[in-house]
Amino acid sequence: MRKPARAVSWLVVVGLSMTSACRTASNDDAPTLAVLNATIWTGDPEHPLAEALLVSGERIVTVGTSADVRSQVGDATVIDATGRFIVPGFIDAHSHFLDGGFRLASVQLRDADSPAELSRRIGEFAATVPPGTWITGGDWDHQRWGGELPHREMIDEASPDHPVWVHRLDGHMALANSKALEAAGITRETEEVPGGTIERDISGEPTGVLKDNAMELVASVVPAPTDDDFDRALDQAMAHVATVGITSVHHMGSWAELDVLRRAQARDALRTRVRAAVPLSEWSRLADLVETSGTGDHWLSWGVLKGFVDGSLGSHTALFHAPFDDQPEDRGLLITSEDDLQDWIRSADAAGLQLAVHAIGDRANQLLLDIFERVASEHGERDRRFRIEHAQHLRREDVARFSRLATIASMQPYHAIDDGQWAERYIGPVRVRTTYAFKSLLDESARLVFGSDWTVAPASPIEGIYAAVTRRTLDGTNPEGWVPAEKITVEQALEAYTRNAAFASFDEGDRGMLREGFLADFVILDRDLTAVPPTGIRDVRVEATFVGGEAVYSTQEKLAR
Repeated sequence: MRKPARAVSWLVVVGLSMTSACRTASNDDAPTLAVLNATIWTGDPEHPLAEALLVSGERIVTVGTSADVRSQVGDATVIDATGRFIVPGFIDAHSHFLDGGFRLASVQLRDADSPAELSRRIGEFAATVPPGTWITGGDWDHQRWGGELPHREMIDEASPDHPVWVHRLDGHMALANSKALEAAGITRETEEVPGGTIERDISGEPTGVLKDNAMELVASVVPAPTDDDFDRALDQAMAHVATVGITSVHHMGSWAELDVLRRAQARDALRTRVRAAVPLSEWSRLADLVETSGTGDHWLSWGVLKGFVDGSLGSHTALFHAPFDDQPEDRGLLITSEDDLQDWIRSADAAGLQLAVHAIGDRANQLLLDIFERVASEHGERDRRFRIEHAQHLRREDVARFSRLATIASMQPYHAIDDGQWAERYIGPVRVRTTYAFKSLLDESARLVFGSDWTVAPASPIEGIYAAVTRRTLDGTNPEGWVPAEKITVEQALEAYTRNAAFASFDEGDRGMLREGFLADFVILDRDLTAVPPTGIRDVRVEATFVGGEAVYSTQEKLAR
């Protein structure tokens, strides 16, 4: 049995009066954990509410009343939840999981609100690491200082002895200092990269900002992490997501990262369940792995491919039909050619693999839906579960196609309250009406699943639920919600983080609900999410996270009062 990540103190009920109704259990199926006196949102449409559950090993054996469970408890550890709110373990359906672990130990630039603050933080971080060490991570956002892109000269003086390569928070552009550009051999003579941009000043010199495919010019010379670096990042990522109630993630990663996860699984070190995606362009390699090794188990699985159509709105690389309002000559970037997209998706689908493809602009989403429709028509009926990652900006006529084509809208609600601060400047008041169209998609019976896109946004599902329900932008300028017609209910948001997210990874048979026979992945919250005012949702706190019936996180002091 897996050991908990940390010691946990609970309010344990002792001396329970056992009745003749107590079941007799073998050693193999004896109850190991009971939770009583809770308010449980099960996620199960047939039995949506309960007050107790009983666990044997990794799985739930009873969900019902406290009397039901008390009569079966045997020698199990018993938790008196004293009315606390319990939900199925949150599933983050779109995460850059290992990047998140690395970012926890990198320079923090997300809330830097001026170029001077950006430079100061890089300088302070540089002083803590040996000369020559690459400084990466960052997650800066130029919208915090009015939208002017940063320049290498802003940070050169603060980092003369360190190559710097720090990403914008959306991951679709990054800033290099002069030392990093030199290491990559980037000069004014460097040619443009298809599907990317090298930003240049009026004299033609690179500014240090590279977008999308051009980023590989620098990324290719950044030293690769060691196995120990990867293992530490994974451990930090698992510890962090446990604090926000996440028990499973869909990781958008690489083959090297899948190797890290398989190594962790082999030494019984996983505390978060992972569905790992690898690049679409390498579909044949994944097909071979599935052929020889299957698709994994309930701790680590694979069989899904991640591709890209376009970039991001914040980087002006999302692909639109009409030009950007603030840059009339620009319609965004097609990162992967239409021919490659169609060939790879067709081949991967023929091999029985799942597709999860990034599309943000309205033209990118329409193009991808067209390809999905053609491929499904060519290959015939199959439970393929196509996914569009982000699905942010949709034409009204494309919203209904998600349901008709059985395509999953894999979205990240926190982006709405972030992008909503400035998106209208980019695409105008008409196109924003179907931006992050949560309710419209649900009204058309589309399958909506939620994730964080960590590290682009915080990993917290509570923050995501708050965003989906209120759509109140981070700057406070939309108290009734940005595009309020697209607000959804708490219950709908919970479904997107639990039952629907499990469906998106073919895991609806053992997670996403609290039901007999399902994995005992659940979260204890300090308040009822369905009862607090919408504006108070973000103040709800995770008190404990259980994976497979074992606590991987708890706020011991609060529970031990």
